[in-house]
Amino acid sequence: MKAIGYYTPQPVTSPDALVDIELPTPRPGPSDLLVAVNAVSVNPVDVKSRASAVPPKGEARILGFDAAGVVIGVGSEVRLFKPGDEVFYAGAINRPGANSELHLVDERIVGRKPRTLSFSQAAALPLTSITAWELLFDRLGVPYGTKAQNGTILIINGAGGVGSILTQIARRLTGLTVVATASRPETIAWCYEMGAHHVIDHHRSLTESLHEIGIPQIEYVASLTATDKHLSGIAEAIAPQGRLALIDDPEVLDIVKLKRKSVSVHWELMFTRSLFQTHDMIAQHRLLNEVADLVDAGVLCSTFREDAGTINAANLKLVHAQVESGRSFGKIVLSGF
Repeated sequence: MKAIGYYTPQPVTSPDALVDIELPTPRPGPSDLLVAVNAVSVNPVDVKSRASAVPPKGEARILGFDAAGVVIGVGSEVRLFKPGDEVFYAGAINRPGANSELHLVDERIVGRKPRTLSFSQAAALPLTSITAWELLFDRLGVPYGTKAQNGTILIINGAGGVGSILTQIARRLTGLTVVATASRPETIAWCYEMGAHHVIDHHRSLTESLHEIGIPQIEYVASLTATDKHLSGIAEAIAPQGRLALIDDPEVLDIVKLKRKSVSVHWELMFTRSLFQTHDMIAQHRLLNEVADLVDAGVLCSTFREDAGTINAANLKLVHAQVESGRSFGKIVLSGF
């Protein structure tokens, strides 16, 4: 089968940063689905892994987490899906990725593809939807579907992949006021399209910008990038007993400045459940099915913004470069081999 991978971590400008390779067809384990991949999208985790994660000597590492496709085989213990089912999912960080014609994935982290979306539109959603959902409802503890609660959530990097779907979920499934950050005309417009009540510039003082829109303090903060850079502003703007959740990887994060306000700090990594085979791993299957239902009902929409062509090394390198630039927004998808 065709696949795209790398043998040595290299800059995206290197000719061998990503290469087309041929691999044997994988065989499903007991809980696995064998999926014929129709579309994939690229996330920052792909870029970080390609640049730093060293594969075993002589072996290629296959990246790719978001995928949408069709089940063509199942393991002996599979009960949730059957061949012919259309699915979407975000995979596992400790298994070969979805940048391949055929891919193995545990059924407990797979959802049914939304009926109203194409494979390309569906592939834009899984990783960011799981991350946003877990961050908002599991980590920050915001009540799901409760429109009566008061308060404000600040989403730093509202136009990114996670920010785009988190804005939708917070706006449409909670009663929170949603403030997103963005700095360019096109990303500001995107945040409003996703449902933000307000958009402020993260290059300016957070507290000053919040005061200008009549919100002196915020109860919840979703910091999706540069948390260390924004921490002083977050500490000033967050309400006493507020909650901060983050997904990025700051080298140092001095949270002592949050102590006076008794602010709680929460990490979100959507791979935790699959990485540690937690007892509630199937929650991601249910979560993705719920997202599919909400999409099909018109409550949520795909954050798909661009189709970058077929799934091959040359096109993937171009998309990796776009994601690395820090200027992409929404989700970029590749489809077909």
